[in-house]
Amino acid sequence: MNIVKKLNLKEGINLYCIPLEKFKTYTVSIFIHRQLTKENATRNALLPYVLRRGCKGFPNSQAIAEYLENLYGSAFDCGINKKGESQILYFSFEVIDDQYISNDGGLLKKILEFAQTLVFNPITEGGVFKKEYVEQEKEKLRDLIKGLINNKMVYAVERCYQEMCKDERFSIYELGNIEDLELIDERNLYEYYTSVIRSSPVDIFVTGRINEEEVYNLVKSLFDINLEQKLEYPSTEIVSQVKSVKKIDEELEVAQGKLSLGFRTKVSPRDRDYYSLIVYSGILGGGPHSKLFNNVREKLSLAYYVFSRLEKFKGLMLVSSGIEVQNYQKALDEILKQVDEIKNGNITDYEYESTINSSINSIRSLTDNAFHMTDYYLSQFVGGTNDSFEDLIQKISLVTKEDVISVAQKIELDTIYFLKNKA
Repeated sequence: MNIVKKLNLKEGINLYCIPLEKFKTYTVSIFIHRQLTKENATRNALLPYVLRRGCKGFPNSQAIAEYLENLYGSAFDCGINKKGESQILYFSFEVIDDQYISNDGGLLKKILEFAQTLVFNPITEGGVFKKEYVEQEKEKLRDLIKGLINNKMVYAVERCYQEMCKDERFSIYELGNIEDLELIDERNLYEYYTSVIRSSPVDIFVTGRINEEEVYNLVKSLFDINLEQKLEYPSTEIVSQVKSVKKIDEELEVAQGKLSLGFRTKVSPRDRDYYSLIVYSGILGGGPHSKLFNNVREKLSLAYYVFSRLEKFKGLMLVSSGIEVQNYQKALDEILKQVDEIKNGNITDYEYESTINSSINSIRSLTDNAFHMTDYYLSQFVGGTNDSFEDLIQKISLVTKEDVISVAQKIELDTIYFLKNKA
């Protein structure tokens, strides 16, 4: 049974209610959907950080912090998410459930009012964003973009995706780039913001001990946004053809080589094969029970770490490993050997059963956190699916070894990326 209920507020604005008694807080999340493009990625990434600096009635960070503290220590976060070829601006708020306070309450209404104000009534100066705020947040975003290189594992994964999807929107880094950042000022960013608000689908999630009708009426009155008539959610292209395997070597000051392999799965989240693909990735490199862990890392000591993960929206799978540079060929050969092992049907009962159990436990753990639940359901809708947690558990439970072997035939190596120390 799917506990989330979708309510249409107006064309382009949807409310999702998740009524749950288990949490001691109300959570509110606002998602603004944008197509991931080179020209807009940096502006999209910067916007949430500028908006968080101040809004009508709360002109600065101190005023916002004091207000949230007076709401029993309410929490607030914002940023940017990349899901496939969508770039999603997010704003998340959490406040204590009224039943745990002694006064008249109304905290859900207050946090919704604050959320609406923060996102849709920003502080301005001369009809544009405050120059000081924009310049300060540009500097912080610049540091974040530059900081990608500091985590070599994450950097190698990102670079593998960039090379793998070089002529596709997915290659664009979710935080944008420094060159475009230099062109942004308080005026053109504000002009862009007003166009984003008019032309972007908006999803609002409310979780907790809530009454759906009351929440609907409250949100409808607060979020009366004038939108353009035709709004479409961003789409993601799944590329199936691999013309030839790309091999990319990059040199940096690293103590440990980073080997990343990018695969095309040719499977979308809407395909029946997607559930088999989840199990496939788990058997290949999803934990201590997996082929990569037990063979590449434990048995042959060729990697400090090695795992596989799916990029579900784009139909990709990536294997990431940390290795000694001199072990490059041995590690590569062994990883590809384990890929072939599954393709050839060599799956043990232990690998299969451990993957099923691990997957189910991971799914169930998401229900312990309201924001994880919200992200799960958001991902369902972005991916064009409608699986509840129990739906997903059941579908994974029904995947057989034969299903895994079948989906393995589709998976094709696209890119080998190796980050190594400078000679």
